[in-house]
Amino acid sequence: MDTKIVPGVVKEQSIATLNPADSVMDAVNMMSERKIGAVVIVDNAAKLAGIFTERDLVNRVVAKGEDPATTPLSKVMTANPDTLGPNDTAMNALALMSARRYRHLPVVDGDVVIGMVSIRDLFNVVKAQLEEDVREREKFIFGSDYGVA
Repeated sequence: MDTKIVPGVVKEQSIATLNPADSVMDAVNMMSERKIGAVVIVDNAAKLAGIFTERDLVNRVVAKGEDPATTPLSKVMTANPDTLGPNDTAMNALALMSARRYRHLPVVDGDVVIGMVSIRDLFNVVKAQLEEDVREREKFIFGSDYGVA
């Protein structure tokens, strides 16, 4: 189970990015339109500045009574988030996400954000790997034609 983040999990993505000066409402609208749970926040040089997630919205905006229309993302985003690299494995990513209780992690190559990985993405990769392992074991134990009609 050593599937690399790129290209095993992140293939072609249209990354949802905003600037730290954009409002929470901008992020909420983008997340709603794209049906995603997080957006990457990049500075004017397109370097990763943070991430804004549904959890940030609940805990740092709604629970604190902030106005989404006037609150800048810089005030409520998770700054300098943990990241994954293209050569990290799905299992390493899953371990990090489990240990730190994340559901989304940006994927960076040097200073460039190249994708976003969600816990759902990793679940699908690990599930596929486990199914393949079961098929391989059945072939080994029962012969290559086991279960084939």
